[in-house]
Amino acid sequence: MKRPTKQQGAALLTLLLVAIIATAAVLLSAFSVNSVVRAREQRTYALLAQASEALIGFAATHGRLPRPSSGAAAPGAGDGHERATPCVTDEDCTGMLPWLDLGLPADDSWGHRLRYSVTPAFTAAPLARTAAIATRRVLSRDASGKPFFVVGQDMCSLAAQCAPAVILSRGGSDTPGSQDEAGNLLANADFMQRPRSSETNAPGGAFDDLLVTVPLHTLYQRMAAAKTLP
Repeated sequence: MKRPTKQQGAALLTLLLVAIIATAAVLLSAFSVNSVVRAREQRTYALLAQASEALIGFAATHGRLPRPSSGAAAPGAGDGHERATPCVTDEDCTGMLPWLDLGLPADDSWGHRLRYSVTPAFTAAPLARTAAIATRRVLSRDASGKPFFVVGQDMCSLAAQCAPAVILSRGGSDTPGSQDEAGNLLANADFMQRPRSSETNAPGGAFDDLLVTVPLHTLYQRMAAAKTLP
C-alpha cells in the first residue's frame, strides 16, 4: 500500500482545519444570534413587568384599571392614551397598552406596541370588589401538546378568580401557520404562554410571544393601601 506523502498529509490537515473553522464560525454565529434574541427577550420581559406595575399604580390612583388604547400595533400608531369611551365587552377591552398614560416606552424590543386585555368590570370606578370577577386566563402546553391552565381555571368566579388583565408582546416574529401566535393576536380572554420554539411542527406551531398578568391580590392590596378600593 502506498503511504500518504507529506504533501498529502498537509493537505488533509488543511482541509480538517478549514472544516473546524467553518463549524466554529457557524456555532459562533448561532450563539451571537441567540444572545441578541435573549437580550431582547430580557428587555421586553422587564418592560412587561414595568407595565404590570404601572397598571397597578394607575389603579391605585384612579380606582380602576385603564381602558386599552385604540391604536394599532405598528410603530408610531395610536396616541398612547386610553380610549375615551367605556369598554363593556371583552372585545372592547382588548387592544393596545395605553403606554403614554402609564409613562412607559411606546414599543417593545422588536419595535411592536404591547397588547393589553383587561376585564371590563375592572375598568369602572369604584371597583366593586365583592362582585368583580377577573376573567383573563393564561394557558400553556404539556409535553404532549395538551393545553393546561397557568393562570385561572375552567370557570372564573369570586371564589376562584382568574387574572384582571394581561399584557402581551408578540415577540420578534409572526410565524405563518403558528396556531398559538395567531390565537394570541385574536384573543380577548384566553392567552397562550409557552417557551420559545422555532419548530413549526411543534404543537401550536413556532412561538416567541411573551406575556405577563396583573396579579389580583397585589392589585387589591395596593388599591386598598391607597384608599381607592371600597
